[in-house]
Amino acid sequence: MDDQQPEVQRQLDLFGEEPEASTPSADAAEYAEPVEAYCVRCRQMVDMLDGEPVWTSKGTPGTRGTCPNCGTTVFRLGKMPAHDHINRPTAVRVGSSVKVALDGKRKRMLPATYINYDPADAEFAEKLAEDLENAGVHTWIDISETAGEEVNWAGGVHPALKDSARMVVILSPQSIAAEKLTAEWTFFRTQKKPIAVVLLGGVTVPDQLRRSPRFDFSTQYKTNFRQLIAALSD
Repeated sequence: MDDQQPEVQRQLDLFGEEPEASTPSADAAEYAEPVEAYCVRCRQMVDMLDGEPVWTSKGTPGTRGTCPNCGTTVFRLGKMPAHDHINRPTAVRVGSSVKVALDGKRKRMLPATYINYDPADAEFAEKLAEDLENAGVHTWIDISETAGEEVNWAGGVHPALKDSARMVVILSPQSIAAEKLTAEWTFFRTQKKPIAVVLLGGVTVPDQLRRSPRFDFSTQYKTNFRQLIAALSD
């Protein structure tokens, strides 16, 4: 076996997620010198093409690009000058919560529910997440300084999107056309994960979400909240 393979596995373990196919970005131009990385398919070190600065779920800097020989996505840990020009995200840890069984049965782990919202609805989103947690529904919500901003994640999407089992997407007149919000629920649909739609005000639900359960929180918060909990518990 190639003696580089253990080092690649070590980096992938730290990386914590398998990179998805990347596309060239303007950041690639900032790499004046070639960036070397190990190609698992070619089993050798290569000078990656279209290298771009990315961040792992732990907030560790790295570079993602493609192998010039086979086109496979390659990755290398380490900070480059281009990282100075992009936002460094807060480390992401989703985890699960333990549901206490009151009937003597075994406890079970509850996967996280991802709260997908636009900064325009941040106050409502944080309240909803807190209420869901208090009701026993484990949630993950991004309230970091980079919330709502685009981050170059090493895996191509926010790590919490991969780790969460369900999503609550909050749609309002201010957020319905938000690109980041749309991209996140679109990714969830491609993974065939359940999505619950929370409506704030008069909003036309996108066709792709019409089969998802909907709850109009612009009126009767408590009633719709109970129905939302029931839907998330199925």
